[in-house]
Amino acid sequence: MIKTVCSRGKIVAKTGNEVMAEAMRQIEPDVVAAYPITPATEIVQIFSQFVADGIIKSEFVAVESEHSAMSTTIAASAAGARAMTATSSQGLSLMWEMLYIASGLRLPVVMAEVNRALSAPINIHGDQSDTMGARDSGWIQIYSENSQEAYDNMIQSIRIAEKAKLPAFVTTDGFIISHCMEVVEVYPDVDVKAFIGEYKPDRYLLDVKNPYTLGSIDLQDYYFEHRYQLAKAMTDAKDIILDVADDFKETFGREYGLYEKYMIDDAEIAIVVIGSVAGTSKVVVKELRKRGIKAGLLKIRVYRPFPSYQIAKDLKRIKAVAILDKADSCSGAFGPIYSDVAASLCSIGMVSSCPKIVNYVYGLGGREINTDHIFSIYEKLKKIVLGVENFSNKIEYINVRIK
Repeated sequence: MIKTVCSRGKIVAKTGNEVMAEAMRQIEPDVVAAYPITPATEIVQIFSQFVADGIIKSEFVAVESEHSAMSTTIAASAAGARAMTATSSQGLSLMWEMLYIASGLRLPVVMAEVNRALSAPINIHGDQSDTMGARDSGWIQIYSENSQEAYDNMIQSIRIAEKAKLPAFVTTDGFIISHCMEVVEVYPDVDVKAFIGEYKPDRYLLDVKNPYTLGSIDLQDYYFEHRYQLAKAMTDAKDIILDVADDFKETFGREYGLYEKYMIDDAEIAIVVIGSVAGTSKVVVKELRKRGIKAGLLKIRVYRPFPSYQIAKDLKRIKAVAILDKADSCSGAFGPIYSDVAASLCSIGMVSSCPKIVNYVYGLGGREINTDHIFSIYEKLKKIVLGVENFSNKIEYINVRIK
């Protein structure tokens, strides 16, 4: 493991897009290929200016589409380069085919992804439909509550991806984080570079002394085995993520895990969230605690690989839990996060004594969710525990006009 001693960072006011671009500058990848899309455009726009000004030596490739951006990034990574990109929404969906190729070829591509609703109707604001749709594409998925986490996650993601030999994306919620200014601690360049280390791929296509075949046809004879290896690599990535987090804490002083527990150890009611809504929810939890209500929160940071057993272990004794999804499965019985959490509880034998779990869908197309909405969720959980409200395990929609 790499050990360094960090100098004191610099406190700055920056948006989520600015700090993701700043992390990319400090990482200084060999190749960045990108096509602009709202609300992620600013990330590569700022990064391309760093390149144009000669501040960094990265090769910036302006391509004609997001599909081409991922194709170029895959090619660069396969050739032995440290390669990155950024996108959002329709851009991510246009990459769909190439996402599976990046993971199937075990290439450590890293992407800054700004969560945004998928069309139609056309919407440029933030929900998590895009990345939730890509949840089974073989990419490590790390979600950020705020700009500081986005910056820290970007730095960690490079080492995680390269150690796991898997692609990874770091997400922020569109406009809520991407365009809102926050106070962030930015670390010295020398410390970031020492933390991520030099990229030395085990093998790469431009190593002419050690040629190998990449991306060949793989029918009934070996395809199954290679997909199994991909799935196992994703499972094994949990330990890698935690090892990198330990080094990050020692180097920069901030602690990260697969998920965050907030006042949950003695909680009787709790909600499970992902992304920026965690900040709003923590305000509510603190207020409820002042009122003597044992409320808690579990914030998922790493959604893929999903920390199934660990989350189930922390939720199993809670009486009532609400799972908040910022994406709607449409054809599924429940939202994606609910489905993963509920299945996890069942997998450790919690079918008979499982907490009562309510699924909420919120924030589609950037629709507001505020403290009043969160308070109402906890109020419902309280009533379910007291038996004064009937428990119904169907999706409920927050702040939507229904006739």
